[in-house]
Amino acid sequence: MHDKNGYDKLGFIGLGIMGRPMALNLCQAGYPLHVHARRAEALAPLLEAGAIACASPAEVARQVDILFTMVTDTADVEHVILGEHGVLAGARPGLVVVDMSTISPAATRALARRLGERGLEMLDAPVSGGEAGAIQGSLSIMVGGVASVFERVRPLFEIMGKNIVHIGDHGAGQVCKSCNQVVIAQTLAGVGEALLLARASGVDPAKVRAALLGGFANSRVLEVHGQRMIDRDFNPGFKARLHQKDMRLVLEAAHELGLALPGAALVTQYLNALVGRGLGELDSSALCQIQEEASGLGPRA
Repeated sequence: MHDKNGYDKLGFIGLGIMGRPMALNLCQAGYPLHVHARRAEALAPLLEAGAIACASPAEVARQVDILFTMVTDTADVEHVILGEHGVLAGARPGLVVVDMSTISPAATRALARRLGERGLEMLDAPVSGGEAGAIQGSLSIMVGGVASVFERVRPLFEIMGKNIVHIGDHGAGQVCKSCNQVVIAQTLAGVGEALLLARASGVDPAKVRAALLGGFANSRVLEVHGQRMIDRDFNPGFKARLHQKDMRLVLEAAHELGLALPGAALVTQYLNALVGRGLGELDSSALCQIQEEASGLGPRA
C-alpha cells in the first residue's frame, strides 16, 4: 500500500505534547500520513502539513502500512488497538503497529500476541527526550520486537530520534524505558537535595550547579532540570503526572519480580505528593518543592 513514490503509508494516533511533533517530523519528511486524535485542535498542525484526518483508529489502520501510537497509559493503548473502532477492527495482515507510549511490559507482550494471531507485527518503542527532543527529532528510542521488523521501521525512527537501540523481544523496550525513568527520577531527587543543601547552608545554588557541571556529578538532569529548579521554571517538558504514572509501572514490575527498589519507591512518593497537591501538570522537576517543604523551607523569595 505504498504511495506513488514507493513510500510506506504511515498512520499516527495520539497527537499530544509528544506525538504531535513526532508525527510532524514524519509528515515533513515526505511520508503520506493518516492521523487520528480525540481533540480536533490537536489535528490542526498535521492537517496544515498535509496529513489526512481519520475518524477512528480502525480507519487509520485500513489506510496504512505502518501505524504509530503515542498515548498516555496502558488502558489507552489497549483501547486504541482493541476497542470497538480500534486498530484491530480495521487492520489487514502485514500491518506493523509501533507503540511509542510508555506502558506495562506485560500488557505489551499480550498485545503483541493478540496482533500476531491476526497476522500483524508489533514493536514497542518508548522514547526519552521530552518535548524538546520530539520537536528536534533527537529522541532516544528503545525498541522491543522482532529484529527484522525493527530494521524495516528503523529509517522512520531515525526521523524522530538520534539514539535508537533494539533492546530485545516484545516488551524489552518498555523495560528499558522503566530503567530510564528510575535513573531520571532518582537523579532529579539527588539534584533537588544538593541544591536544597546549598540553599540551607547560605550558599548560592546556581554557583554550586555551575561547579558540579564540571565534575563527575554532571548529568543532563543537573544541566537542564537543575537550572529549572534554580529559576523556578516548571513549565512542563515532561509532566509530573506522567512521570508518576511511569514510576507506578516501575513499582508494579518490582512487585511482580520481588525486587527491592527503595530509591525508586521514595522518589515516587515525592511525585505522588506533587500530584496530590494539584501540581501534576508541572514539570516533574517541581518535586524539589516537596523536598523543600519536608525540610521546612518554602519557595525561595
